[in-house]
Amino acid sequence: MHRQAVSSSTIASIGYDREEHLLEIEFVNESVYRYRLVPESVYRDLLGAPSQGRFFNQKIRDVYPTEQVD
Repeated sequence: MHRQAVSSSTIASIGYDREEHLLEIEFVNESVYRYRLVPESVYRDLLGAPSQGRFFNQKIRDVYPTEQVD
């Protein structure tokens, strides 16, 4: 999955698969996680959030099924 780099102190890059509703996040510590069943609107809101780390903690972490990739 292609991820785009973002300017965040905790998140390095973000990718999204529209067909699978799969959000992939690479953190600055180089770990990569996939979040399933994420609506595209949540992905767009994450990209546009003033603080992507805060948005992730409030709206994504512990909300969607997760698996570590790396």
